Amino acid sequence: MSADLIHALEQLEKDKGIDKEVIIEAIEAALISAYKRSFGSSQNVKVFIDRQTGDFKVFALKKVTSNPQNDLLEISVENAKKINPGLEENDVVEIEVTPRKFGRIAAQTAKQVVVQRIREAERGIIFNEFSNKEGEIVTGIVQRTERKNVIIDLGKAEAILPLSEQIPGEEYKFNDRIKTYIIEVKKTTKGPQIIVSRTHPGIVKRLFELEVPEIYEGIVEIRSISREPGSRTKIAVFSKDDNVDPVGACVGQKGTRVQAIVDELRGEKIDIIKWSSNIQEYISSSLSPAKVVRVDVNEEEKSAKVTVPDFQLSLAIGKEGQNARLAAKLTGWKIDIKSESQLRATIEQQLLNFDGSYNALNDGEDNSYSDQGYNPAEYYENYEEAENTLDEDEKDFVDESDE
Repeated sequence: MSADLIHALEQLEKDKGIDKEVIIEAIEAALISAYKRSFGSSQNVKVFIDRQTGDFKVFALKKVTSNPQNDLLEISVENAKKINPGLEENDVVEIEVTPRKFGRIAAQTAKQVVVQRIREAERGIIFNEFSNKEGEIVTGIVQRTERKNVIIDLGKAEAILPLSEQIPGEEYKFNDRIKTYIIEVKKTTKGPQIIVSRTHPGIVKRLFELEVPEIYEGIVEIRSISREPGSRTKIAVFSKDDNVDPVGACVGQKGTRVQAIVDELRGEKIDIIKWSSNIQEYISSSLSPAKVVRVDVNEEEKSAKVTVPDFQLSLAIGKEGQNARLAAKLTGWKIDIKSESQLRATIEQQLLNFDGSYNALNDGEDNSYSDQGYNPAEYYENYEEAENTLDEDEKDFVDESDE
């Protein structure tokens, strides 16, 4: 031991953020164990390291007693007073027992403790750094694949992209630079384990915050996101400033902002919807790019019946029901979509039953629409009003399809 050790510990404190005193105390504890292994474990000893010179000393701790029974643990009052006249019975005296050949053992032990403490400190620093980044985006470089899990180098640590968090069909090649979303940071015996995702809806939110200053500044808010990774995402946005168009802010000039996000997600389509407190308007917008004729909501069941032009039905539903499914997730409402011709057929049948052509009461059943607070004739009038709101081109199309 020497002043070089103290200097090295001071340098570690600056570079790694490890408290010098913590390492010295750990070395002292390790030297006690090393001494007992080499020179007997039955005695009580204390190791002291000089904080200035780095020199160490080993002291045996003995209890002062008038009738000592164990020379390794006890000392007589007379002998204790020879060491320090002020000692009395039941005091503890420190007697230096530093071995001559203890230097090599001490050096090896100190090295092991320092290395171990450095590793623990680095792991702790990395864990604290990344645990504070849960829910954030990090950029890393693809290193390798282990059991279908992709290992990504984040600089100070490696992250794991599990198969369940990978976008279907997306390839991850060596040295590819990709952005991922931290979903969890765990403490393990081998250091912090960082789990990242490419499928979490949060990655879309964070990407918009990076690309759209109005979102980062809080002028535009993201109210809801529904996503099917690798295929399509719907995002509902709202502006606190009436002079700022939330959809336009997210799209950017000539679509540059949203295109950057689409490129990062490797071609995933993104529908940007304007959020509205009016649930009918919100549901209507959520089915974009399809145009909606009418929305009837049931507040209690939190469900909505949506009517679209015949030629828009497949667009509103989407491939394999994707558009309707994403709209339902986005709004949190159950959505039932029908075309105008389907709705017209349903209403006409209800009107036929309602005007007495078929009276279910004659069969002993009570199918009274008035009891249910529902009048098909009134509904049909409302439907005709809604139909009149169609654009001229859409009305022409509907009229031709009716013929």
